[in-house]
Order: sequence, then structure tokens, then C-alpha cells
Amino acid sequence: MVQSKAKTVEDYLNELADDRQAAIAALREIILDNIPGGYVETMNWGMISYEIPLETYPDTYNGKPLSYVALASQKQHMAVYMHGVYADPKQLKILTDAFKDMGVKPNMGKSCIRFTKLEKIPLDTIGNLIAMTSVEDYITHYEKVKKK
Repeated sequence: MVQSKAKTVEDYLNELADDRQAAIAALREIILDNIPGGYVETMNWGMISYEIPLETYPDTYNGKPLSYVALASQKQHMAVYMHGVYADPKQLKILTDAFKDMGVKPNMGKSCIRFTKLEKIPLDTIGNLIAMTSVEDYITHYEKVKKK
């Protein structure tokens, strides 16, 4: 995994190649347009991160803010990390069905969707899925999983 040392989102975007910068900036706008209130945009883990601040929810397993979505430019691809989708089988089905409707085989990992071109991912569906989970619902799910 390629990790940036950028301290701000603007610095992160500025260090990307033009084609990657345009794609990451476009997906960032979709995230910002759809993410529920209470999540904050930061630079964390070497990528753009959308998370629940410790002031809101301090009881995380690692003492770091609770990550909901992240966006990164990796060596061979770009990726959007959607932890809420992987925690909810219904949301995962919505996502995989959207790829099927596009006629595109998804390139997905444990919590990421890898892509090289925006045209190969269902942007509207990604925005809708991000909008589905409030901070409160995400914390509730996290606490259920954490207790296991």
C-alpha cells in the first residue's frame, strides 16, 4: 500500500498525477455530497479518510477515530474503502448488483473497491450507499461487532 505523508487533503491531491488527481477529486465530491453529518474529512492512514472523531466516539479498539470511508491512490490502482458496505450484507448486494448492471466485474478487497477509471465503478450507487449509514447507526453496528 502506498501511503502519503501529506498533512492536508489539498496537499494529497496536489501530489497526485493529473489523471489520478481528477478521478480522486471527482469521487471525493461524490463522498462529500452524500456523507451524513457527523463524519469528518481528514488525512489519516496516508489517505483521505472520512471518520467519526474521537470527541464523538472515543471507545475504539485502537484509540484512533472510527473510519467509515477512505479514498486513496495506490501504486497500481485507486481505491475507495467503504467499511459500512462490508459490514452490511444488504449494502454489499446493492453494490455488487450495480456492478452487474454496468456489466463490469468488480475488483474488490476486504473493504475496498479498486479501480483505474471512474467509468468502471457505479458512482451513483457509491454515493447512495455512503448516504445510508448515519454516525449513530455506524457506531451501533461497530459496538455489536466489537462485542463478539
